[in-house]
Amino acid sequence: MSFRPESLPDLRGRVYLVTGGNTGLGYQTVLQLAAHHAKVYLGSRSEAKGSAAIEEIKAKTPDADVHLLTLDNMNLKSVVSASQELCKKEKYLHGLVNNAGVMATPFEKTVDGYESQFQTNYISHWLLTQLLMPLILAAASSSAPGVVRVVNISSSAHNRAPSAGIDLQDIDQNNGNPVSRYGSSKLANILHTKELDRRYRLPTTRVVNTSSTDRSVTEGEIWFASVHPGTANTNLIPKATGTRVLAIISSTLTALMKVLPIGVSAEKGAYTQLFAIASDQFNREMSGAYLVPVAKVGTTTKQGKDDELAKALWEWTENEMKRAGYI
Repeated sequence: MSFRPESLPDLRGRVYLVTGGNTGLGYQTVLQLAAHHAKVYLGSRSEAKGSAAIEEIKAKTPDADVHLLTLDNMNLKSVVSASQELCKKEKYLHGLVNNAGVMATPFEKTVDGYESQFQTNYISHWLLTQLLMPLILAAASSSAPGVVRVVNISSSAHNRAPSAGIDLQDIDQNNGNPVSRYGSSKLANILHTKELDRRYRLPTTRVVNTSSTDRSVTEGEIWFASVHPGTANTNLIPKATGTRVLAIISSTLTALMKVLPIGVSAEKGAYTQLFAIASDQFNREMSGAYLVPVAKVGTTTKQGKDDELAKALWEWTENEMKRAGYI
């Protein structure tokens, strides 16, 4: 399928949140949504970097309606506070792009006690999506089917997850490595999308009071997608330094991408997630799918198709967030 951001519809009246929106693919996604007249919240863990990105976007698109939302995926309390702030400011959320991420970084525990890649790439986005679901459902109830969407940025590297998929008894992968941990977090993005689609794609139903009786009215429908953006020249590659070998590869690849046609620009790397979050070409049959560049339905590993693993992962995450008091 041919897709370019110029084909996006007028998004006037719609509200979006893009995590990790101050740089790379997230920045390009915010830029294009704003250029098509959407109101966009740019999620950034750094207030300074987020504000600088917004200034740059407004310099390119003077009428851009972009707002900073301070959000640190390495700290779940920050996720909670960011969602609370957005819920105070908005009644509806038409699109959520769970874009923020880290790749193949050294082993580290977050302040919440989880392995940093798994929390940053998956747990924080699961929590954010659930906390914002009231706004998402509200938007769906007053929108045409598919206007409201949630997109999780995954990767073809989900095939580097352990052969068993995700070990819920050893989320941190104590015997794993930076790449396998990254693979598990990206597999989790795919499974999260599948389970969101199973639980929330169906149209919302509300009861309308009339003079004679109550009747149920079905309105709206939420669509979901996980996206492999391809190999894009972003700041993820230079930070893939979980081992000495990775650090050498990362440094070499970063240098080569500056002089050779390896990969694509961040601008083009954002095409598929822009397609998934806002294009009229994205349809109901694609909801829940894993998309690859550019704007195509791709194929996941066997573990990425595992409905039981998707349910089990959801239940594990839900129990963890309840135990911590976040939901």
